[in-house]
Amino acid sequence: MASSLKNLSEYTTKNISDIQNRVFGIVVAEWNEEVTSALLEGAKNTLLKEGAKPENIIIKTVPGSFELSLGAQWLAQDPQIDAVICLGCVIQGDTRHFDFICQAVATGITEVNLKFNKPVIFGVLTPNTLEQALDRAGGKHGNKGDEAAITAIKMLGF
Repeated sequence: MASSLKNLSEYTTKNISDIQNRVFGIVVAEWNEEVTSALLEGAKNTLLKEGAKPENIIIKTVPGSFELSLGAQWLAQDPQIDAVICLGCVIQGDTRHFDFICQAVATGITEVNLKFNKPVIFGVLTPNTLEQALDRAGGKHGNKGDEAAITAIKMLGF
């Protein structure tokens, strides 16, 4: 279903397990900070709402979305961390830079998932405009950070 027809923050509590003793790593890009800070707030709030302890949420920042894969790898290699949430935003520009960054980030995060055999969640917005990004970072389409956090929780209950 198109996101224009859906609030991304809506989710079912089906397959949500007890997470009070789970440790979550969140790696967030500093680039497009207005957007990524809102995504981070959504992810943290959802984790806390569903029972995570504040001390079990480890937050690290990286300069941009391209660096999310390595930041995720550094978190994922810590055996105490159960799941990693990657948050970033790459806005379409006038050059092909967008395509290269988006492809690299998607591939990199997928590889970290498989390498460490633990959930590493792709919470990266790839909108055409800043307005679209803000709509998905706490605006009219909810918050992709919420969606990323609930995805991590559900994957831990798999």
